[in-house]
Amino acid sequence: MTFRLFQLPGFFLGLASVFAVAAETKTPPQELVSYLNQHCYECHDEDVAKADLNLYDLAFDPESDENFKIWQRVFQRVRDDEMPPPKVKDRPKRPEAKAFMTALRKPLIDADRRDIAKNGRVQSRRLTRVEYEHTIHDLLGVDIPLVTLLPEDPESGGFETVAEGQQLSHHQLARYLDVADIALAEAFKRMGKGDEEFKKFLSPEQLAKKGGGNYRGPDPRDGKSISWPLSLQFFGRMPATTVPADGWYRITLKDVHAINPGSDGAVWGTLRSGACGSSAPILYMIGIVEATTKPRDITFEAWIQDDHMLELKPNDATLKRPASGATGGNVSFKGRDLAKDGYSGIANRGIEIERIHPFADRTGVRRNLVGESPWEEFKKDFPAAVEKLVPRFASRAFRRPVTEEQSAPYRAIAQKALADGDSLTEALLLAYRAILCSPRFLTFVEAPGTLDDHAIASRLSYALWVSMPDATLTELADKGQLKDPKVLTAQVERMLDDPKADRFIASYTDQWLKMKLIDFTTPDPRQFKTFDTVLQESMLAETRAYVAELVTKDLGIDHLIDSDFAFLNGRLARHYQLSPPMKPGNGLQKVSLPSDKSKVRGGLLTQGAVLKVTADGTHTSPVVRGVFVNERILGVHIPPPPPGIPAIEPDIRGAISIRDQLDKHRNNESCASCHITIDPPGFVLESFDPVGGWRTKYGSSSKGAKVDPTGTTPDGEAFSGLQDWKKIYTERDSELAVGFTEKFLTYATGAAIRFSDEAIVAATAEKSKEGGYGVRSLIREALLSPVFLKK
Repeated sequence: MTFRLFQLPGFFLGLASVFAVAAETKTPPQELVSYLNQHCYECHDEDVAKADLNLYDLAFDPESDENFKIWQRVFQRVRDDEMPPPKVKDRPKRPEAKAFMTALRKPLIDADRRDIAKNGRVQSRRLTRVEYEHTIHDLLGVDIPLVTLLPEDPESGGFETVAEGQQLSHHQLARYLDVADIALAEAFKRMGKGDEEFKKFLSPEQLAKKGGGNYRGPDPRDGKSISWPLSLQFFGRMPATTVPADGWYRITLKDVHAINPGSDGAVWGTLRSGACGSSAPILYMIGIVEATTKPRDITFEAWIQDDHMLELKPNDATLKRPASGATGGNVSFKGRDLAKDGYSGIANRGIEIERIHPFADRTGVRRNLVGESPWEEFKKDFPAAVEKLVPRFASRAFRRPVTEEQSAPYRAIAQKALADGDSLTEALLLAYRAILCSPRFLTFVEAPGTLDDHAIASRLSYALWVSMPDATLTELADKGQLKDPKVLTAQVERMLDDPKADRFIASYTDQWLKMKLIDFTTPDPRQFKTFDTVLQESMLAETRAYVAELVTKDLGIDHLIDSDFAFLNGRLARHYQLSPPMKPGNGLQKVSLPSDKSKVRGGLLTQGAVLKVTADGTHTSPVVRGVFVNERILGVHIPPPPPGIPAIEPDIRGAISIRDQLDKHRNNESCASCHITIDPPGFVLESFDPVGGWRTKYGSSSKGAKVDPTGTTPDGEAFSGLQDWKKIYTERDSELAVGFTEKFLTYATGAAIRFSDEAIVAATAEKSKEGGYGVRSLIREALLSPVFLKK
């Protein structure tokens, strides 16, 4: 018989000594010891230690980070009624479990708050590469894309902004130095030489000029340039559109119209740029072209690389494709009339290309670098100019006023350059380069405790604009007014109404909903023959437009689960097998969804982009989708699987359902407690294939196993399918609100929600209850909360 200290008289004292073996600690609360004795040690002692957890010998030392995490997990498993497992006899009554949680919560919260007071919630956080690019564009006025020149940002807790997952190695710093050089060289070049100008109009005849290599251009016919849905690689390329230099261009397709439009009144295509040759096969998306029977001009703005040309063609996989009409990789339209033969095409009467500078013209760039004073004034006294300009630029770059001491090293760099014979421009460039590589620029300067006004301005600006504060925020911070809740509220509303909030929608959906992975997998063309680039771009636009609508209109958080509207274009509506009233040529449109039993769309989870990023292009997994829904939407954290559990190999033929294969996992005691939570939403979403199409069976053959979307929620509510599951969770808006607030604050602050933050987050979300937990209200209250306003 194993000897237990708690079997002796005075066992609380004895158990306290056991806890003290690993560290000198306080005596655990008696309610804690009693509960562990009755309900936990049988499975979690030194003899059994299920899940590698030995609570019997575990010290009670919340001041230790690792020890704290273990006890926090114990608390969470009891709180969520996962432990003891449901199959255990004599499970504790909830009052007993609540007494245990009350006893454990206080010492954990106290320890957590002491750590936050000392060190802050957020470690030193640096700009992500997306934030860096936007900041450089706003700081300098240049428009060079920079994201791809910097190392990828790892995720932590689902977000790139979380400091815990970030690194700043010598390699990364070298890359930041290189990028700073590129951006500053461009800015000083434009200030000195002016903006490059380029504008030309190309007629249909010019667009059809061959250029080098095989002809794969448009069909010049009746004063039009017509592109047909040929499958030949790079068909639709137009060498005459080759641009003379890297830059942003405004491209206007003149009198675009459809030849033989489809049932939705349009022919869908893509405009892309690239070298359009086998030596450089990558093409860069510029935009979707929706050609209708009514001729109209369509304008796009895009960054195009030097010597790249445009490629325009129908890109709808459902269209009938004509033969090339020639051999050897050429295309010929001689003796053919594809319009009469019933093929669909996109026609235009020419293309205009113009060089633009979307962030700032030469005057704006100059103002960003040296302010409003005439350059001639600085030439009178170079050293004096350095003393004035370097602190000014440093203050803007560091997003707060700089002291003489802080700006001294940068002024010294410039002064030394002048002494060595460099020009004022060269001296400033060197100083500015050093500033852009300073931790004060690359990281957020925040001291433990309540943030100062400039730290609030930075956090707020990066949360909602993904970039540095503007002049209004900076002025309010200088005056010390941002701590005033009324002022801060007004700024949140102003910023959400600003066009720059589109950056937030893109950045937040890229991370929160994994939209950045939309290109990560390519659907199997044998299984999903109608999937195409237009469809994927439309899916991405749908999700972003939907989230923007929730924020703009302050719609209730239950819209994450279901809604009576969607944002669709004709191509997406066909894919979803919907036929709402739509106007051809209007692109993405807000449409009403049916309210009867035929409704399978509505909300975020049934959108094609979400369904695609939670699949692998060939098959779906209820585990992957279930974890996504729990973590991203329901606010339920799913721990990683136990070691040694094999992954499920799907039957790609569809003869065996994934649900049947999961049974062995669900019957595994180590897996069952998590799969009770993971599987229900995952099973519901099995009604959708990897590209978001509705299905009732797996595979394409008649022998495919039927999809079974039934299940039971972790707390015992049964559902027969998608609509039942949605009904259950739309009525849990308070839970959804807390989950969303947690995710947004994680993104906005750069740190996961801590144990002692949980009550604050719940109270913050509750403030939006009267308005139905509106998404905009939740964001606003989160930005006014102590969690956001403290390091």
